[in-house]
Amino acid sequence: MPKTALITGASSGLGAEFARQLAATGADLVLVARDREALDRVAAKVRARYGVAVEVLPADLLKRRHLARVVARVSDAERPIDLLVNNAGFGLRLDFAANDIEDEVKHLHLHVEVPMRLSHAALGQMLPRGRGRIINVASVAGFIPRATYGACKGWLISFSRWANDRYAARGVTTTAVCPGYTHTNFHQRMGLAPGKEGVPAWMWLDARTVVAEGLRDAAHGKAVSVPSLRYRALIALTRLVPASVAIRFGERGR
Repeated sequence: MPKTALITGASSGLGAEFARQLAATGADLVLVARDREALDRVAAKVRARYGVAVEVLPADLLKRRHLARVVARVSDAERPIDLLVNNAGFGLRLDFAANDIEDEVKHLHLHVEVPMRLSHAALGQMLPRGRGRIINVASVAGFIPRATYGACKGWLISFSRWANDRYAARGVTTTAVCPGYTHTNFHQRMGLAPGKEGVPAWMWLDARTVVAEGLRDAAHGKAVSVPSLRYRALIALTRLVPASVAIRFGERGR
């Protein structure tokens, strides 16, 4: 297990769950998110329950100087990061033409450029040591056409596959964790109340299960982790149907 893990988007949802499960293994943490108060609450609970060291690093990753601080922390060879979890993200409505283009640019930046920069920084200090892990939280949407969200997550999956193949032999693995719909506050941040997401009950996953399976697959050096058999089956099915059918399936839910 890693000695120190840095997690972006750590103030809630999957990020906070990664923090809890990694702390349970004895890993020290560096928690990154915009909301200092929310980070402090997560950090206090983790310290009290697991007795690990927790560093709080407030940062809005859409701001260059904030992102530079996080890149510098990941690059710090004197305080090495053994596991990087690129989890920060947000969703947009599926109607690209109706969305504000500046929101779309921010969406692209947070889902692609930020993990790319942080992964580059992590590789820079992990490869010389010959060990390390990177987890990129992607999505089942990366396998199915789903507006720019699916496109961004598809980039993460492709990059993770390549990076894992390229650097695993040198001791650094990269895993794209690809959950389906998961009970977090992700949809509420889009203004959708619980139960109003347009998603059937059977499609929902539990955050604890997603993180546990993702960490297990990362520990085994897998390039792609798709938590739950039902979503692995759905991905396989979409490969067999016409693209138009897969696109309509991808439009389900919000």
